Amino acid sequence: MKSIVSVKNLVKTYDGKNVVDGISFDVKEGEIFGILGPNGAGKTTTLEMLETLRPIDGGSASVAGVDVSKDANEVKRLIGVQPQSPAFQDKTKLYEVIEQFAAAYGERVDVMKFLRDVDLEEKANAFVEQLSGGQRQRLSITTALVHGPKVFFLDEPTTGLDPQARRNLWDLIEDIRKRGVSVIMTTHYMDEAEILCDRIAVMDAGKIVALDTPKNLIKNLLKKGFKKKQHVEQADLEDVFIDLTGKALRD
Repeated sequence: MKSIVSVKNLVKTYDGKNVVDGISFDVKEGEIFGILGPNGAGKTTTLEMLETLRPIDGGSASVAGVDVSKDANEVKRLIGVQPQSPAFQDKTKLYEVIEQFAAAYGERVDVMKFLRDVDLEEKANAFVEQLSGGQRQRLSITTALVHGPKVFFLDEPTTGLDPQARRNLWDLIEDIRKRGVSVIMTTHYMDEAEILCDRIAVMDAGKIVALDTPKNLIKNLLKKGFKKKQHVEQADLEDVFIDLTGKALRD
């Protein structure tokens, strides 16, 4: 597959220290690419440089062949961004939010279709302040897609969500990929990364310390002789929770 995002020796420096220290990777078209790492590893800073939110101090990055440093406006038209903490005006109705975001890109869209795609059609006339955390996340995702981006960035999209909302968001991310959109995401949930991501870059102290498919990363660890006590169950506590309380989203 062809690469849609290309990162070469990317650097971001604060107070003389490289918080992103010469990393390189490519993201293929139609791929869900995960960036994992502990707090302070440089994950969010990397995303923010690719999203044109922070200047690049060294190296280069391109999206669909467009240089991020040289043509930020064009890059913004090619990407959608779902931040860690989405914020909207509370006294705005959902259908108005979609219209406003579409207008910002010069687009006219079927508002109800966008809300339907994220199970918010019945909330079209509700105010943003009336939404749950999961509903706000889904609204944030659909506003980031109104202009038909080629690449979609998500920064820890399921943090703080209940199990139903979390699994629903997984399905939504898979659906976005099926539309032909490449996805780049960060997460602190290893099960989430293993289920969703085609490939994963593991960052630590500003560097990429491993990059491969989830299966290959696990296999490489086992080849080193890693062992742990195993008691494999066909289900876990989250499965129990979903079974007892249902898969339906809660308002």
